[in-house]
Amino acid sequence: MTKAIAALIIIGVLYAGWEMFLYWDKVKNEQEQVQKAEAASTVHQEMLAGVPQQLLASLEYAQREGASALRNWLKANASLIQDPRKAWVELDYCVMVAKENPSEARRIFAAVKQRTAQDSPVWPRISKLSRTFE
Repeated sequence: MTKAIAALIIIGVLYAGWEMFLYWDKVKNEQEQVQKAEAASTVHQEMLAGVPQQLLASLEYAQREGASALRNWLKANASLIQDPRKAWVELDYCVMVAKENPSEARRIFAAVKQRTAQDSPVWPRISKLSRTFE
């Protein structure tokens, strides 16, 4: 009788250990999938559509030159670019001009937030910046 109880205890411990291993493996796989999904969902401005090919060089130049150059570029090319890239560029401008002119940064941020849908690839960036500009 004692041998049977000992055998049942050993079997129970082995079964519990196996279940814990399966649970650990499941959690590990879920964490890896979440990390892969986050990495895949990271949006870079180059991936966004909305800027014609002939304007890319001037956009890069304006971004390197600073807030005033980017503001002038946006004024000159606003009718030629489209969301979601337009929203991204305007958010770049908000970040650049925030120290010099916070009211303009808030105004532009509010306009971008109002016209951008929550399923837009730009929305995570808007969410991150909302604490700063609201």
